[in-house]
Amino acid sequence: MINQTLERLRAMRLLAMADACQQQAGQADFSSLTFEERFGLIVEYEWTDRQNRHLKRLLRDAHLKLPACMEEIEFSSARGLDRSFLLRLATCEWIQNHLNVIVTGLTGAGKSFVASALGNAACRQGYSVRYYRLSKLLTDLAIARADGSYGKLFGSICKVKLLILDDWGLAPCSQAESREILDLVEERYNISSCVIVSQIPVDHWPEVLGDPTLADAVLDRLVHNSYKISLKGPSMRKLKSPIASEKEGAP
Repeated sequence: MINQTLERLRAMRLLAMADACQQQAGQADFSSLTFEERFGLIVEYEWTDRQNRHLKRLLRDAHLKLPACMEEIEFSSARGLDRSFLLRLATCEWIQNHLNVIVTGLTGAGKSFVASALGNAACRQGYSVRYYRLSKLLTDLAIARADGSYGKLFGSICKVKLLILDDWGLAPCSQAESREILDLVEERYNISSCVIVSQIPVDHWPEVLGDPTLADAVLDRLVHNSYKISLKGPSMRKLKSPIASEKEGAP
């Protein structure tokens, strides 16, 4: 009877439930539990397994630059990070409210790490996430226009609940690229959220976007409904470099 039940559970793709049933059948400890208790444990096993697999898919599809999480962020005073503020962002209420986060700072300050940690937190809350370097996104969209897959790619990017754009403003944008950015932020405005990561202070973004009219339209949709994180201090890459550690320990 148990074998037939296990086969049917697996045929219905209730694999974790089947494993839990088999585990209970093979251990005498479960015999003291009521039917309701045993059944509850079986269902909980299936639920937990599905949640874990869903999180794994979200993290895989996010393509985060770094395997970062909030618990690993260094909140030293020199970095200018407010622990309570970051932990509040980790609840992802801002994503539910369709707001944005702008992370700025010098090279190596840990901007991508913070952005990836925010992406990780969003995945844990069940939100779809996608990480892109801005230049890679613009290149992919240009290729998609040429091969006829633009609508599919643009639609998939618009659908994700959190879009992380790294290296924002690393190079000046052409008018066509600024228009592409405007189309994207306009489509996502008040529907989903963005994390923008940039070495360039927000005040200088109009210079990067070039065309004043397009720049004004982009900033109006991104900046005014964004939380700001400005990282300070020395390069984290330099501080964590094994070579730097060797120098500190040298006589």
